[in-house]
Order: sequence, then structure tokens, then C-alpha cells
Amino acid sequence: MKTALNATANPFSIKSVFTDFKEITKAGLAVSVLFSSIAGYLLGFDEAHPFSWTVLLMLTVGGYCMVGASNAYNQVIEKDLDKLMDRTKNRPVPSGRMSPNMALFVASLLTIIGLILLYLINPKTAMFGAISIFLYTSVYTPLKTLTPLSVFVGAFPGAIPFMLGWVAATGDFGIEAGTLFLIQFFWQFPHFWAIGWFLYDDYEKAGFFMLPSGKKDKSTALQVILYTIWLIIASLLPVLGYTGKLHISIVSAGIVFLLGLWMLVYAVKLYKLRTPKAARTLMLVSVSYISLLQIVYIIDKFLR
Repeated sequence: MKTALNATANPFSIKSVFTDFKEITKAGLAVSVLFSSIAGYLLGFDEAHPFSWTVLLMLTVGGYCMVGASNAYNQVIEKDLDKLMDRTKNRPVPSGRMSPNMALFVASLLTIIGLILLYLINPKTAMFGAISIFLYTSVYTPLKTLTPLSVFVGAFPGAIPFMLGWVAATGDFGIEAGTLFLIQFFWQFPHFWAIGWFLYDDYEKAGFFMLPSGKKDKSTALQVILYTIWLIIASLLPVLGYTGKLHISIVSAGIVFLLGLWMLVYAVKLYKLRTPKAARTLMLVSVSYISLLQIVYIIDKFLR
């Protein structure tokens, strides 16, 4: 009887630990961030820097560790605030399923593993990974309760993954990696302001300032439009021939431009409607936009 009970208890225990690990590292977000890094790597390798499955595997695992560590540190720092918000109160730390010390241990272990793996690729990749964790946990997270400028600061670590893949492939940070960084940097603003809009009431409970004007008003919606336009411009830079080895064809540029117009349409809708539903739709469109843009860039490279 005791053996039977243990047999049923262990799978439940393993499942709960796995579930908590996914939540503490925000697995869904981490995977989407990894997609950007992998896209950057596929864009970066060439005859001088040949493709390597080993490097790609280290980038994938190391990248997940770095993103997971950032998210785990964040949840330790914000454990008391997370209890106040509906979307975060059931996370492992605020719910009490995981102690802050255990979460801190997980975050530290992931940091060490991630930095080692990224360093084995090349030192610059590890350096940018470390910068990303530092900015996210030590600057962006504390600023969230102080100023809407936190989104601007958070856009820096958020923009690193796309260019990190290029640096992992080439060992160099040049105009190409800088362009990939710029694209994802401008993308952060309409994306996170859309999130801040439809989760405004929940964020308000914890005292988070996410919208540029502090309110769901025309000023915020107008800035969403403006940054979407900057995003479109940045995304088209590789067609001009001034971004080194990072180049896209006229056809691909046309597709990217249409994707940008698609996102701009929903940014304008947010300006007109100013509803949580319009903001949520824009957020979903923005996620599709950045993923499709990266796919277009990759396909263009392999078709040329």
C-alpha cells in the first residue's frame, strides 16, 4: 500500500517541480526570445564563420538559462508586488510554492550555466548576456514602480537576443548586429505599451508605471504609432545596402513593409478606440510581426 502511494506521489512531485520551473523561468517568453537569438545566428553564419550545431545548441541552452535567470531574479525582487496582481499572484514565489531562497538559487545556477555556455561560444556573447541580466534585474525591475522610463531601459536587454545570435555566429558586434538590435529595440515600445494598456488595472494594483503618459490616453496611443513607424523604418534599413553583410532584397523589403503597415493599422486602431481589446490585439499582432520579419530575413538569405 505504501509503495503504491509513493508511486503516485512521485510523478505528481516531478510534474509540480517541472511546472514551477517553467513558471519561474517564464518558459513561453524564454522560447520566443530564443527564437530571436536563433534567427540572429542563422543570419550571421557564412563561409568565414561556418554553421555549427554545437554553437547553436550552446546558444539555445545558454540563452534559455540567461532569460530564465532574469525572470527568476525578477520574481524574487517583485514577490510582494506579484501578490497584488491577478496575473502574477499564482507564480511559484508569491503563491508560496517556492521559497525566495530556492528561486534565488535557481536564478544563480542558471546564470552560471548560461554564462559558461555563452563564453564557450565567444567572450562577446557572454558579455552581452551578462549585460542583459544586469540591466533587466538591477535597472529595469526597480524602475517599474518609479517611472514610465522603465520601458525605455527595459528595451535594451529586450533588444539584445536578436543581435546576440549574430555575435554568437561571427564573434563580432558591427553594423549588422547593431541593426538587428535597433529593430528589436523599437519593437519593444508598441509591444510593451500595448501590454501595459490592457493590463493597466492589474499593473496599477502593484504601482507599476508602464505607459509613457501614465494613462490610457491619446498621448500614449500616439507614441505607440510613432514608435511603430520608427520600427518600420529600422526594419527596412537592410535593403539600402549600408548595413554590411546584413542585406535583404527588394521583394523581401516589400513584404517587411507590408507587415509593418499591418502592425501600424492596429496601432492606429488603438489610437481611435483606446480599448483594452484593441491593445491586446495590437500586442498579438506585434508578436506575429517580429517573428514573421525574422522568418522573412532568414528565407531571403537562403534564397539569394
